[in-house]
Order: sequence, then structure tokens, then C-alpha cells
Amino acid sequence: MSYAAVAQFPSRVKSPEAFRTISEVASELDVPQHVLRFWESRFTQVKPTKRAGGRRYYRPEDVDLLRGIRTLLYSDGYTIKGVQKLLKDRGVRYVAEIGRESIQDAPQNTGESGRRQNSVVPFERRGAALDEEAREKLEILLAELVQLKARMRTAPRLY
Repeated sequence: MSYAAVAQFPSRVKSPEAFRTISEVASELDVPQHVLRFWESRFTQVKPTKRAGGRRYYRPEDVDLLRGIRTLLYSDGYTIKGVQKLLKDRGVRYVAEIGRESIQDAPQNTGESGRRQNSVVPFERRGAALDEEAREKLEILLAELVQLKARMRTAPRLY
């Protein structure tokens, strides 16, 4: 079959039950892949299936949980410790339900431009590569800054 013939068919959309790669989940949740790996290290409940070579595959339940974590951190102003406590006290199903509910609220989370307001803006990497320890420290700092931004967005103005 020629390229032209293949190009005529619409691209296939995965079924809701299909496993997703880390790049698909990162795109769907509008977060960088390294943030998903960071959350995996901080939230023991996030357990993607790992295949040969360490490739991560996320089940629909994993995506719902990650979406709930994202909503709590970025929209509701929770800290990582706060989400960890919520997972411990209320359970994975509760946080995953928050993630499923956030899909219904998605159009309300866009600004005038139609772009999500809570998105992390990708940056262009310049200079020398970071060692693993420096990268982890920066990822932690980035997560804390994002949480502070969410808190500031919901805090009452004093002027």
C-alpha cells in the first residue's frame, strides 16, 4: 500500500480501555513526561506497567489517578504531602474520581485563548546537561512553584 493510500485513512483513536504510553499521558494531561516520572516517585499508588527496556504503559485507571493528582496539585492548590494524605485517608478511588470529574470541567479551565491556564509551559534546553541529582532538585522546585502558583490563584487579594 502506498503512502498516499495510507494517508487517506483517518488516524486511529485508541479505545478508552487501551494502555497509554508516557508520551500519550503527558500530552493528555498537559504535563511534561518528567513530571509523571516525578509523581510516580512521590505517589506509590501510581504504578504503570513496565515492559522491556523500562517503557511505561498506563492503564485507564492510572490515567484517572494521575488526572486527579494533577487537578489537586494544579487547580485545587494541594501540596504533594496534602495529596499523599488524601490518598491515604480517602483512597485511590476518591482521587481517581476527581480526575474523571475534571474531564467534565475541562472547558471551564481554559482562558480566553482557549489554552489551559494551568499548563506547564515547555522550555527550551540550553547549556550543559544536568546530572541526575541536579535534575531531581529542579523537578522538586518546579513542582513546588506550580503548587504555589495554584495557591496564589485561589488566595484572596489583600488590596
